[in-house]
Amino acid sequence: MKTVNKYWLPLILAVILGVTLVANPAVAARRFVSIASGWVTGAYFPMAGAISRVAYKHLQDQNIKVTAESSGASVANAKLIGAGDTDFAILQNDIASYAYHGKAGMFDAPITKLLGACTLFPEHVQILARKDANIKSPADLKGKKVAIGPVGSGTTENVIQILEAWGLTTADLDKAEQLDASQAADYIKDGRLDAAFFTVAVGAAVIMDTCLIVDCNIVPVEGPNVDKLVAKYPFYAKQKVAGGTYKGNDGDVATVSVMAMMAARADLEDDIVYAILNAMYSDLPQLQGAHDKFKDLSLETALVGMGIPLHPGAEKFFKEKGVIK
Repeated sequence: MKTVNKYWLPLILAVILGVTLVANPAVAARRFVSIASGWVTGAYFPMAGAISRVAYKHLQDQNIKVTAESSGASVANAKLIGAGDTDFAILQNDIASYAYHGKAGMFDAPITKLLGACTLFPEHVQILARKDANIKSPADLKGKKVAIGPVGSGTTENVIQILEAWGLTTADLDKAEQLDASQAADYIKDGRLDAAFFTVAVGAAVIMDTCLIVDCNIVPVEGPNVDKLVAKYPFYAKQKVAGGTYKGNDGDVATVSVMAMMAARADLEDDIVYAILNAMYSDLPQLQGAHDKFKDLSLETALVGMGIPLHPGAEKFFKEKGVIK
């Protein structure tokens, strides 16, 4: 039996591959799209998962496949866009603005590849404290052991800005632990932390679970210092954590929020961005059912807090829907 000459083998394989693609053009045309989200315990990951399912449901005929990926956090996600390592990213609107404009100390240079797709939902800054730590306001964090979010997270920036409004810095804390959400919760449960900052949707499982195990309170962020905070950083909005959301927290608690948003890489094809947004807002019940915080998603709020330029595909979509002129 004759064997195929080694010089002919690559040509034969190339011909076979070409015939396969011609016979099945869907294989050649399929486009894989990634969404960098966040911790699996937060709201970003289920949001990205819901978008992936909507795309699978509505975009098969366009051969667009969306994959949700767990990632670091807002700052890390902006850098992934800048490096071309993801197509979409979910991140805080304040961090998106810092990234696009190249805030010194956070980004080496402006990430102008980061363009807006839509805003999603408010993310409340929630300071969770053990009740035995007797923390009643951000001022009481002085000398305490506090989790301030993982390295590269928007949460850490929120901590720095809120402490600043109360005349403090992270150096005034006994310890400033840079932990992810699940680690911070574990440290509170076993007494290694007095408090932790979580910039997440209200009702986040990681906070609910901690409150079931340890007596905790949500620390109010209110008063004249909040006015100073909002005046300096206008992407913040005054919000409340509804009473009864967490065990042991019966009354409403004042705090502030930023907006979660989805950004797209500037060189991502316009039709992909358009198609994904069209799928999302054509099937809002699918998204709204993925997490309690998503229940208020709507076209009317899709650009609230958008502080960076829109991707052309998003601009086309929202113009057609009458959201912008």
